[in-house]
Amino acid sequence: MDDVQKIWNVVRNPFYMKFIRKNLSNILFVLFALFLFTPYGLPVRALLIKGLSVVTTSVFNMEVDEDEREKLDDFNWNLVSTSGENLNFESLKGKVILVNFWATWCPPCVAEMPGMQELYEDYGDRVAFVFIARDDHERVVKFLEKKNLSLPVYYERTVPPKVMTTSSLPTTYVIDSQGMIRVDKVGAADWNSKKVRSLLDEMVQ
Repeated sequence: MDDVQKIWNVVRNPFYMKFIRKNLSNILFVLFALFLFTPYGLPVRALLIKGLSVVTTSVFNMEVDEDEREKLDDFNWNLVSTSGENLNFESLKGKVILVNFWATWCPPCVAEMPGMQELYEDYGDRVAFVFIARDDHERVVKFLEKKNLSLPVYYERTVPPKVMTTSSLPTTYVIDSQGMIRVDKVGAADWNSKKVRSLLDEMVQ
């Protein structure tokens, strides 16, 4: 008799059946809490958020209205990569830049990473991608390896420019070559969508 059958026989025991019926609401609450608040439910939450982000990206405008766009005047921001290489944001001035703030424990962040990877593979030679991890270094490295992601991930050594100060994850900025913030998006999005690609194509011309 295999383990599944043994467990099923135990559950069918009248004593346990009575216990389950009496405490069903508590059992469901615990299962919901596990799904909502622990790492066990992270993959499912990420999948649900990914589906929702595809819909919202196709419906809502990604760009900041032209009369509300802010210019990034201060590029002085020191970063260090997961491999220990230093980067001053100033060196990216004049390029099209995508900056994403994220963490491994953030379901919306995890949900949008596959799309980010695909976008990076196609635009990494024309757009500067800067992924800012607000998370434990070892956890981030393991996550990237497990998910087979080659995204350029950095940690902050100094505070970001004022117009990119955020505590919300994920937050993504797309900056044009003139330093104008064209996209200021809080929450998950489908970054590999036709809408995003059309915007980048227009910006890198």
